[in-house]
Formats: sequence, structure tokens, C-alpha cells
Amino acid sequence: REQIAGIHLDPRLADYIVDLVRATRDPAAVGLGALTPMIAYGASPRASIALAQTSRARAYLGGRDFVTPEDVQDLAPDVMRHRVVLTFDAEAEGLDSDGVVRQVLGAVPVP
Repeated sequence: REQIAGIHLDPRLADYIVDLVRATRDPAAVGLGALTPMIAYGASPRASIALAQTSRARAYLGGRDFVTPEDVQDLAPDVMRHRVVLTFDAEAEGLDSDGVVRQVLGAVPVP
């Protein structure tokens, strides 16, 4: 745990993680206004903590002492899929939480 906690997470990536999570709560802020009525509950701040921790762990397992945007992007669906609750309308249209996370990843600028 100590070694993983020591993995460098650039402040810009930390902000990116927060922006990704925030976009699930306010999709219109990143140009995804059409998702607003589809999301009943977005990911909580705990999702940003989990995404930062898992990104550090992935970097560690990859033999790096720093987190990359790809670490964050690759883990975002796994971390957030169960934290984004969709409305019935979203489910009726065939939208799932992975689709929402993919759209958010495409809309939030990568540092």
C-alpha cells in the first residue's frame, strides 16, 4: 500500500479524474446535455478516490512510478459503471452505464 500510495499522480490528472466524475453528475457542463435526463444519480466523490487509487495501482503493476491518462481512462468504466444510476428512459433507449462513461470519457478533455 505504501508503494502504491507513493506513485505520482500529477495534479492535472487528479483534476481530470474529478472532472470525469463531475461530468456524470452534470453532463451538460461538458456538452452532454442529452444525458441529463438519462442519469438518475452520477458517481459520487468516492468514485474519484477509487479511480485515483486504482490508477496508481495499475501504474505500479505496469512498473511505472507515475500515472498516465491511459491508466485513468482504461479503469474509469470498471470504477464508475456501478456508481452511475440511469433512469428508466435511458434503459428503455438501450443506454447502459458503460455507454454513459464512454461518452463522458470522450467529452472531458484529457490533460
